Amino acid sequence: MRPTRRYTAASIHRGVAVPNLSDFASAAARRATVAMLALALFAPAVAADYVPPRHEWARRAPAEAGFDARRLADAVAYARASAQVEPSDLRVVLNDTYGKREPNYRILGPVTPRAQSSGVVVRGGYIVAEWGDLDRPDMTFSTVKSYLSTVAGLALADGRIASLDAPVARSVPGTWFDGAHNGAITWTHLLQQTSDWSGTLWDVADWADRPEGDDPSRRPLRTPGTHYKYNDVRINLLAYALLQVVREPLPQLLKRRVMDPIGASSTWRWHGYDNSWVELDGLRMQSVSGGGHFGGGLVISTLDHARFGLLVERDGVWGMQRLLPDGWLAQATRPSPVKADYGYLWWLNTGRTAIPAAPESAFWAAGFGGNYVYVDREHDLVIVLRWTPDLAGVVTRTLAALQ
Repeated sequence: MRPTRRYTAASIHRGVAVPNLSDFASAAARRATVAMLALALFAPAVAADYVPPRHEWARRAPAEAGFDARRLADAVAYARASAQVEPSDLRVVLNDTYGKREPNYRILGPVTPRAQSSGVVVRGGYIVAEWGDLDRPDMTFSTVKSYLSTVAGLALADGRIASLDAPVARSVPGTWFDGAHNGAITWTHLLQQTSDWSGTLWDVADWADRPEGDDPSRRPLRTPGTHYKYNDVRINLLAYALLQVVREPLPQLLKRRVMDPIGASSTWRWHGYDNSWVELDGLRMQSVSGGGHFGGGLVISTLDHARFGLLVERDGVWGMQRLLPDGWLAQATRPSPVKADYGYLWWLNTGRTAIPAAPESAFWAAGFGGNYVYVDREHDLVIVLRWTPDLAGVVTRTLAALQ
């Protein structure tokens, strides 16, 4: 008589059901079952399921990972040749880029210099190409927006946010979302950069960030959800609103829930501004920034970026542990109704317009100066670039190296 098999959530792996071995009466039957599972389950899944342990990361030769070694080397050479690391003083870069066109522009948070480019190509969880110092923490600018999106997903799953379509005013006290216009803004609007929030945060007016028109201070208000505008002031407002609902510093939450479980180093830092400190529940906390536009933001190594990218590529699962809510990344990479190549602070390859050689399902985090975390599930691929502006060129050459 065949035993009745019981299954648990932990026993379902890559579509194969693992029986409870205590259901088999004899030791011989149990040994036979273990051998069968080793052949049918674990052996074929080793490459796809590998996750790097803390302080280590296994490498594979390009050919072993399905690449033509020479063509992959050409892609790396192109990435290195395309890098831009001068001037190394990013304060000079920021002031030259934004100071000439943004009223009263000033740097409010810490700024670290850039020294050299770096990058890594990961396939099947293994490093197959690398260059530069992978352990050096660097500013990453708006790449952090995709980390901020991840924090929002955790807050939603924890019930800290009732619904992303709910007005933020219901959860965040104060004057930030007062009035008919700002009061109609939802979490979705902030995540898709379609809020058109009007106001001043940390002494910077929304209209002064990437100003448009002859007199942007008198701009018309657009109905939330109808107009996309890339704007760090409003992203910083999202970070502040998330701080209000999770009731702990966002770097602390990210560290506990994501970065520590994926084995990230202890060198990454997520900064706010000198004037973005608040008191919450009797404790002094810094509201972090969603980019380095005014300084601050995420300072992180290439390898830590790659770990985050691998987690995202595997839909929020690390090994046998789900770290991100089931379905969150599908929701976060759904095109915005008013900007088809943008999701919840992730850039999308909708229509294959940004990177024609890449699949439409590919998406990435992007930051000023050429900082990228590219995720390509169809090819089981993660690419991290630091100070290399031509993402499309590097991705195109990398995909062309696949055999």
